[in-house]
Amino acid sequence: MAPGDDSNPASYIHTVQHLIERCMTFGMSMEECMEALAKRADVQPVVTSTVWKELEKENKEFFDKYKQWISEKRSASTS
Repeated sequence: MAPGDDSNPASYIHTVQHLIERCMTFGMSMEECMEALAKRADVQPVVTSTVWKELEKENKEFFDKYKQWISEKRSASTS
């Protein structure tokens, strides 16, 4: 475990969730978020991926809109 080396797994997962939410404010994809958290917060990519996928399951409609927004944002920046 990295962020804060907390021995409480629930707290660690909550921290990773918060970091994912921060990545999302920058319009990052799951892959970009995994890379950023591995480099900057020492979070294993498998942990980021697992937490991200669970968030997707719980918030399907939000993530569908988020993915659409990222896609639109990227296509606008390449036009």
